[in-house]
Amino acid sequence: MNDDKIKKRILITDDDEFLLEMYALKFREQGFETETAKNGEEALKKAEEKKNFDLILLDIVMPSPDGFEILATIKQKGLFPNAKIIALTNLGQKEDIDKGKQLGFDDYIIKARHTPSEVVAKVKNILK
Repeated sequence: MNDDKIKKRILITDDDEFLLEMYALKFREQGFETETAKNGEEALKKAEEKKNFDLILLDIVMPSPDGFEILATIKQKGLFPNAKIIALTNLGQKEDIDKGKQLGFDDYIIKARHTPSEVVAKVKNILK
């Protein structure tokens, strides 16, 4: 990424602090500006503060509200209107993926099937 380009801003939401920090570090190493949220409430608070993100990585399995509920709220309230929203989760059943796409996820990444570097590469591709 060229220094003269504006850095892409990403919000990573996950209740697993180890994964949260690992993904944030991976994205920062690739020139992204990152913010993190440890739960859905924190993610929605950042949305209501009118934070402007290019992309949101959203875990689904979290204490209430879960990722599906957060996505529904974001869509219902028109928060992050220009952001791509991607599920980054271990919920890999077809029903979960279908539900996520129906609710409006732009993509669905299953953690166990992708290394953090692959997740970063996929996000770069989505933001092109």
